[in-house]
Amino acid sequence: MDNVVIRQYPAKDPKMEAFLISTGIVALAEIGDKTQLLAFILAAKFRKPAPIILGILLATLANHGLAGAIGTWITSLLGQETLRWVLGVSFIGMAIWTLIPDKFDEGDAKLASYGVFTTTLIAFFLAEMGDKTQIATVALAAQYQDLFLVVAGTTFGMMLANVPAVLLGDRIAERMPIRLVHAVAAAIFAILGIATLAGAGEGFGF
Repeated sequence: MDNVVIRQYPAKDPKMEAFLISTGIVALAEIGDKTQLLAFILAAKFRKPAPIILGILLATLANHGLAGAIGTWITSLLGQETLRWVLGVSFIGMAIWTLIPDKFDEGDAKLASYGVFTTTLIAFFLAEMGDKTQIATVALAAQYQDLFLVVAGTTFGMMLANVPAVLLGDRIAERMPIRLVHAVAAAIFAILGIATLAGAGEGFGF
């Protein structure tokens, strides 16, 4: 009898998946988002990238840390089946929201008297409140139940989208295929929603 070689593929790592999905989905959703538009405006106004980037980083960590904590807290309030439905519908809702263009309020950038870093920190934190990427962080934290990796991923995704906006400004703004990027992000949200509703979330304890 011939020897049969059975290949064993490495099991999927839910922790790595939590980080990568969080990074990718937020980076895509952030393209053309109001907070990225804010990054363009702050970069053009102050022309000091280092304090702007640091302000964005700390504001995102604070905002998404809060959102992630809310997401993990929600998992303790809802039953497994209820949570599956809430998350599935939420992801599909995020898919629709991602396709709607953002409107930027110029008032978000009018804090110049506080200095570059403080202006960026406050403006970004406030602009991110209730934004699609913050709500996505809540849902992702509830889905993967890993506060650290989800917040690390969403923060990294925010920096991937906003650091080039600060450094390159208008040189990349006009070249970004925003509609295509948003369509990809919406598709990922929709897939997550459908998979969760279909029971794929059982692998994460649902």
